[in-house]
Amino acid sequence: MTRALTSERRGPASGGKAKTAVVFVHGYGADGADLLGLADPLGPHLPDTVFFAPNAPEKCTANPFGYQWFPIPWLDGSSEEQALAGLTAAAEDLNAFLDQLLTDEGLTPEQLALVGFSQGTMISLHIALRRAAPIAGVVGFSGRLMVPDQLQAEMTAQPPVLLIHGDQDDVVPLASLPQAADALVAAGIETYTHVSKDTGHGIAHDGLSLALSFLREKLPA
Repeated sequence: MTRALTSERRGPASGGKAKTAVVFVHGYGADGADLLGLADPLGPHLPDTVFFAPNAPEKCTANPFGYQWFPIPWLDGSSEEQALAGLTAAAEDLNAFLDQLLTDEGLTPEQLALVGFSQGTMISLHIALRRAAPIAGVVGFSGRLMVPDQLQAEMTAQPPVLLIHGDQDDVVPLASLPQAADALVAAGIETYTHVSKDTGHGIAHDGLSLALSFLREKLPA
């Protein structure tokens, strides 16, 4: 049984009907509001886009003021089995949220893009490559690819992916970027990467600019 996700919504800057949608998927211990502010710099350049920023389904074990998509063993003492079970359950929740969003906004999958950060990148990549129909694309900041050895057997869609990582990230190692990119390319995914210089576990201006260019290119005009 899926869990309903609460979400913030920011309507199109044009004031008209949404023609595309971007969903921000937050990291471990954060919430939707943590990323919704990205709609401020992106919105004027994507005037017909509606932005959503859902909260993950579980209160964060390590930070009770935030949320988590699934447990992280080295942070909260959970087991690998619990983490994978949590990923599977949260994937169902987020997929249900996306399906309802598309219905409510009258949009199709190719009019939808995901922008994830850290754990949000992990679950965004996980579901986008396993949905019935490909979405417009995935932007993943500071994340990694979960269960890469299962990807080619489970993959049902091949949306384009942009991976961005800070070279000073001390939370998710920079090595996670080439590891994910290699697996995606091997699976036939159109993959782009960028390393933000002098950047830790966060989103730098150059990365956000590239994300905007990617979204403008991949979302239908």
